[in-house]
Order: sequence, then C-alpha cells, then structure tokens
Amino acid sequence: MTGYLSLVPQRIVVVEDEPAIAESVAYSLERDGYTVSTAATVADARTLVDNADLVVLDLILPDGDGIDILRQLRQTGQRAAVIVLSSRDAEADRILALEMGADDYVTKPFSPREVVARVRAVLRRTSIGAAADLNQGPALPLRIDRETRRAVVYKQGLDLTRVEFDLLATLLDVPGRVYTRAQLIDRVWGDGFALSDRTVDSHVKLLRRKIGEAGGNADWIETVRGVGYRVVEDGATQDPGLGSS
Repeated sequence: MTGYLSLVPQRIVVVEDEPAIAESVAYSLERDGYTVSTAATVADARTLVDNADLVVLDLILPDGDGIDILRQLRQTGQRAAVIVLSSRDAEADRILALEMGADDYVTKPFSPREVVARVRAVLRRTSIGAAADLNQGPALPLRIDRETRRAVVYKQGLDLTRVEFDLLATLLDVPGRVYTRAQLIDRVWGDGFALSDRTVDSHVKLLRRKIGEAGGNADWIETVRGVGYRVVEDGATQDPGLGSS
C-alpha cells in the first residue's frame, strides 16, 4: 500500500448493525491505512455518509433499509462510492442496488480481506479515472471525458455509477475490439476478483438501458456470444455536431 493511499480518498463509513461484522471489517480497513467510522442504524449513518469517500453498506438495518441511505447519497449529488454488504443474494436485490448507484455488491458470508480488496479496487479506479486524459472516441455520438468523468450521448449527459463509467471507458478505449468478461473484470474491478459473468452482464444491461433512455442506441454495446462485449464502430457516426460536445 506504500504510495497508494496518497492517491485516493481515505474516509470510509461501515454501516452494519451486527457488532462482530462491523468490528471485523473496520479493523481490517484500519490495518490497511483507512480512517473508519461505523454506524449501526440508518439514523446514525445519515450523519456520517455525506462526507465519506466510500460507504460499506448493509441493507438490513434495525430502523430501515440501507437502500434509503444509498438513495440519499445519489439524490443529493454525493458521489461517495458504495459497496453493499448484505445477506440478500437474490438477483433482484443486486440489480436494484446497482441501479440505485452502488459500485459493488458483496453477499454474506464474506472474508474481511475480500472487502478490503474491493475497497482498494473501487478507490483505485476512481483515482485512475480522475487523472486520465480526454477520450474523444472515433467520431461516435457516445463519448466520455475521463477527467471530469462525464459521459454524453448526442450531447445528452448520462448519469452513470462509477462502475458503469469505468466499464464504458474500457469499451471505448478501442471501439470494435472485443473485451472478454475476464478482461473487463480485471480492468474495471481489478485485483483479479473472481466475480461471476453475471456481475458484468448486469452492469452492461444497466449501461445499455441508460444509453437508450438518453436517446442513443443500446445496441452500440454489442454482445459477442461466448466471448464478451464491444462498442460497435459503425452505425453511430451520424451526429454532425459531435465535435463540439
């Protein structure tokens, strides 16, 4: 971790009502050099998360649902990263959390070391994305600015989560190139996470939906059966005003 923490935010809030879990996660994160606060209820969490750089968030809390905290962060424009840590393992719960703006989803039981690794990956890709140069794209109406982390479709802004932005940025690095799911996991999540293909597929599904809702074509992100995904090079060059976006 030498030289790494100076590049990324360090304030983490662990929202978890089971003391043993909260203490274990907090201890592991503090050993890794992060400043950690804990909250056991929605009410306590509301007073802490606004200034956090990352929130480790349980969904089942004694006075409400962790989704309410996630909603608060996103509706008030707070861009703190959020890693959900929950016993809810249904696909519907994962998709809801991702749609609400969560950056990662970890199901219980888990290893505290895995949580630390995921925290590193989320904060690292945030730092890398903020330091990168403008990615113009090859005359596509789907474009991103890595420095401001802004994405546009025909000049219409996209409201993307951190994971969605980094996924799109990776695909736009070389439009037309096919990225395997393993490559996307390595470049977006990092640290060689053994995530399932479904995790990538869920994020791509949400990204396509947002592109379509902004007036673009969801099929710009093409599935290559049995391999992965790519951004198509043709059929998306018709915007004459793109150069000024």
